[in-house]
Amino acid sequence: MSHILRSGGHPVTGSGRSLLLGWSLFLIAGFTLAWHLEPDPRGYGTHQSLGLPPCTFRVLFNVPCPGCGMTTSFSHFVRGDVAQALRANAGGVVLAIVCVLQIPWCWWSAARGRLAGVADPTRFLLILVSVVAGICLLNWIMRLVAG
Repeated sequence: MSHILRSGGHPVTGSGRSLLLGWSLFLIAGFTLAWHLEPDPRGYGTHQSLGLPPCTFRVLFNVPCPGCGMTTSFSHFVRGDVAQALRANAGGVVLAIVCVLQIPWCWWSAARGRLAGVADPTRFLLILVSVVAGICLLNWIMRLVAG
């Protein structure tokens, strides 16, 4: 593994480069969509402007789910309104930051043919997903306790 660290990251094949570029375009499309959505003033429910139903968890149990407010959070985030984004869903802000950072990282990694700074992609992804999910879960618990 030390040879991977010395060489600057895990090697990426031609199809891996295409996947990185495709993923970055998908992220850009997601941010573009968030820009076009008007954030719901309630702090959740922005996704309904896409024709999606209200949160089933909220409808059934009258409490927000861990993802409630995530679309609204992204919509505020792309407008630079981080305070409102945090109020809507703090986990959404963390996820948005991770996504923003992934875009240039994908381009840099694709150009170099190596995952920049990542020696073990599986371990890195597991840690990243665990941290983001943990923050979302903690945010949800705090929202439930606060009422």
